[in-house]
Amino acid sequence: MPTDTTSGAGRTLGVAMIGYAFMGAAHSQAWRSAGRFFDLPSTPRLQVLCGRDAGAATAAAARYGWTEVETDWRRVLERDDVQLVDICTPGDTHAEIAVAALEAGKHVLCEKPLANSVPEAERMAEAAAVAQARGVLSMVGFNYRRVPAIALARKLVADGRIGEVRHVRAQYLQDWIVDPQFPLVWRLQRERAGSGALGDIGAHIVDATQFIVGDQLAGVSGLTETFVKERPLVSSSSGLSASAGEETGPVTVDDAALFIGRFAGGALASFEATRFATGRKNAIRIEVNGSLGSLAFDFESMNELQFFDAGVANDVAGFSRVLVTEPEHPYMSAWWPPGHLIGYEHSFTHEIVDLVRCLAAGEPPRPSFADGLQVQRVLAAVEDSAAAGAGWTPVATD
Repeated sequence: MPTDTTSGAGRTLGVAMIGYAFMGAAHSQAWRSAGRFFDLPSTPRLQVLCGRDAGAATAAAARYGWTEVETDWRRVLERDDVQLVDICTPGDTHAEIAVAALEAGKHVLCEKPLANSVPEAERMAEAAAVAQARGVLSMVGFNYRRVPAIALARKLVADGRIGEVRHVRAQYLQDWIVDPQFPLVWRLQRERAGSGALGDIGAHIVDATQFIVGDQLAGVSGLTETFVKERPLVSSSSGLSASAGEETGPVTVDDAALFIGRFAGGALASFEATRFATGRKNAIRIEVNGSLGSLAFDFESMNELQFFDAGVANDVAGFSRVLVTEPEHPYMSAWWPPGHLIGYEHSFTHEIVDLVRCLAAGEPPRPSFADGLQVQRVLAAVEDSAAAGAGWTPVATD
């Protein structure tokens, strides 16, 4: 069991974060702000930040508000003042850290995708199940579930407002590495990242669509492509930015993935994940068509949800723009007056709020490591299909 409880007035939750780059900054902001806007059963304490480079870790801790610094994550697991480990490292380290943390009795929040392979994810899910029986809980960080408009879309589907789901379309479009001279950062190396656009951003739309429709993909047929196969080696990097050196190395992941699928309930789906959509920065687009209506979402207008009600008379029918800022909307009662918008960072804050509340109640948070494993199996099925020439590939199940 964790060394401290997370319930009762005045209780604290000691947090250790492993990693401090792009996701470390987002998670730090969320841990700092969650208890300041939401009533929480315990107060997160930013106890220790861990990174291999002592100087860089110390600078990040000072910037983000962490109390102490460690350079070895194993020492973090020995600390009695840490009850939760937040993993924000590259995918090749997720399994080792998460399993060790759970075995040490620490709750775990792990960034997505859960692992770099299905076997790693299976090991993590098994460790999570064993730990849960001892009251040690875990969650995978698919933050887009906590965008209020996406949470509202899920509720409308669950309430039957669009009827039987028939079509799901999802895109995640970026132009992050369209420049062939952009350096060979770790996200472009299979041994570090597991896969490219498919795992990094495709995982998000797989999870988000399954979350919205309340169903899972049963099979897929996919294509992947690497457009730039050689890039300059990195001379320095920070977050998603990097500088190039003189030598080059091979890109070993996909630049883009395109696949179709069928949900277990029968709905047809199409997915596109690319880092080569020139002019698109972080365009997540999801549309769900049902027998009684439709929903459409675009993250670049993240405070809006488009809703079509097929029951409205034809002379006034059309997609309505729902501004998801009312206090009745998911998460929004803690923020600003209606019409005052929130942003990307709030999805992480909502993630922390839900996690802390689940820990206090002793309830398994979602998405669970089992959910992360299921997404990992979808990604693996897409890769298997692409390798086989886009043949239909069933998604593995237990």
